[in-house]
Amino acid sequence: MTRTLWRRANIATFADGAATRTPYGFSEHGALVTEGDRIVWVGADDALPADLRIGAEHDLQGALLTPGLIDAHTHLVYGGDRAAEFEQRLHGATYAEIAKAGGGIASTVRATRAAATEQLTERAVARARVLMAEGVTTLEIKSGYGLSADDERRSLKAAREVGLRLPVSVCTTSLALHALPPEYAGQADAYVDAACDWLRDQHAAGLVDAADAFCESIAFTTDQVARWFTVARSLGLRVKLHAEQLSDSKGAVLAASFNALSCDHLEYLGADGVRAIRESGTVAMLLPGAYYFLRETQLPPIAALREAGVPIAIATDHNPGSSPALSLLLMLNMACTLFRLTPEESWRGVTVNAAKALGLDDRGMLVSGMRADLAVWDAEHPRELAYRFGVNPCRRVVIGGTECVA
Repeated sequence: MTRTLWRRANIATFADGAATRTPYGFSEHGALVTEGDRIVWVGADDALPADLRIGAEHDLQGALLTPGLIDAHTHLVYGGDRAAEFEQRLHGATYAEIAKAGGGIASTVRATRAAATEQLTERAVARARVLMAEGVTTLEIKSGYGLSADDERRSLKAAREVGLRLPVSVCTTSLALHALPPEYAGQADAYVDAACDWLRDQHAAGLVDAADAFCESIAFTTDQVARWFTVARSLGLRVKLHAEQLSDSKGAVLAASFNALSCDHLEYLGADGVRAIRESGTVAMLLPGAYYFLRETQLPPIAALREAGVPIAIATDHNPGSSPALSLLLMLNMACTLFRLTPEESWRGVTVNAAKALGLDDRGMLVSGMRADLAVWDAEHPRELAYRFGVNPCRRVVIGGTECVA
């Protein structure tokens, strides 16, 4: 198997232990060797073993080399858009008001159900290409805009197809408990029962890697989510939760009791929720795009999360209603400017901690034995990418050891 050398790079590994940690795991004049889809050596350029047989070599001439980015919360599969609702909000309507009037998620459900499966797939592929062009090598795609047995299945098939048509790694998540569809109006418990049956079928068909839900006053209660999670865990699926976005529903406490991979949004997360997710090892997934787009004012409890040592991840939350963004680099900047994360915290949020949020332990760092998912940047230091916005300095993307273009 051919070994490939990437040398004369500024490398940010994000791998140092806390006791002797170098910020970003950063070093100048570094080198990295890949073999197949794995990293086999990382270190100083002048420390390369003399007997290392190299089949191909890339001189990066001082460019920045980082792990490939991980977008661990997206809703790429859907039909239509919600530009009209954006305008409504600017005229004073709230997200909750629009949802109660039949807009919001329900309007995207109608458009998604009306779209052909191939159309859903092609549009999701196009969105994923945009993310890949900015260095994304792994992403999660949720369902949740079909809300029927057939349409949720079609959505998950489209998500799987993204990973077949593109070299990007795709994790799929069933989000059937996203909203109550109109045919189940006033029958939320019956809908949860039906969704649990769909989840069993999705799992049997190999379409789903995890289960998610929206726990909120306009969505599903903690009791309903607990039933959904119980079925998911019985199937061996990990869970995650849209929690505490609009109020403190205690969803995070519930999710932690199921050892959730992540709790996402968290603007209204209370002290009990912070304690619960710390003890369960759950990742706090912050979504600055939605915070920005909805013009929220309630900040997630960043200081409390830091003090508790809860890992913080960042994602685009790409969706048509509250975060129509396709730039994880922009989220780096927003996490710093809106949430006051440091550039390093934001970077770890789209590498190391994003991998944790997907339950993946083979990526997110540049360490021997990890997947060879790499990004090469027209920059000298990772903080530059959190500082800039509106530009794409990504030069090259390597996924599983193979250089690719989106």
